[in-house]
Amino acid sequence: MKPKILITLDTGETDRRGVKFANVNLKSAYVDAVARAGGVPLLVAPTDDTDLIEALVPLMDGLVVTGGAFDIDPASYGASVEHRIDAPKPMRTAFERALIEAALAGGKPVLGVCGGMQLLNVVLGGTLIQDIGAQIEGALEHEQPTSPAGAHHDVELMLGGLLTRLTGRGKLSVNSTHHQALDALGRGLYVEGRSPDGVIEAIAMVGRPEVFGVQWHPELQDDATSAAIYGHLVAAAMGPP
Repeated sequence: MKPKILITLDTGETDRRGVKFANVNLKSAYVDAVARAGGVPLLVAPTDDTDLIEALVPLMDGLVVTGGAFDIDPASYGASVEHRIDAPKPMRTAFERALIEAALAGGKPVLGVCGGMQLLNVVLGGTLIQDIGAQIEGALEHEQPTSPAGAHHDVELMLGGLLTRLTGRGKLSVNSTHHQALDALGRGLYVEGRSPDGVIEAIAMVGRPEVFGVQWHPELQDDATSAAIYGHLVAAAMGPP
């Protein structure tokens, strides 16, 4: 049977004839990437209902924690606001934290994408750079002004690491849509790749290569690298052959 991959939705607001409605949304590229890899995409909306969250966990063979135009509250990693912080979404973050914790406890694979990688790090006790431009001298522009369907900078991969094995390459050209980055690594995580300015662009968990994250959006590039990343997640969710 095809594995069921939970994909987290973003929260937002729609203006319909002058009336504002709360909504949930997601780029279809996430769904397409999981489906192409052989998984069943299950889109899950943020909730603070613990009973609903508990009901979702048994459905989860794997988890994709998506990105979004918001930041994690610095209090989540023991810091105060010192630089640019885009308005947090506390309910969404708490919901995704609960799913990550359940996946880790249950031995399920996790892929954190962009902000999802940042949250994976925080859940495991890591910290974040609040604003790359303000805190890293000479940093690249990580919020590219061009379409994220195209590459913006390179990422040097760790020799012999997970992504090198998956892609057969030591360097990738990736898109970039973030202004924050990982600082101190969470428990059990190691760096899989960095951009030329030293910003952490990919991580994985020691001894659990099915738990990993990328700072870019591979699903928007729709190439062999994207297929390899999502294929790894889905293959791990299928379990041993």
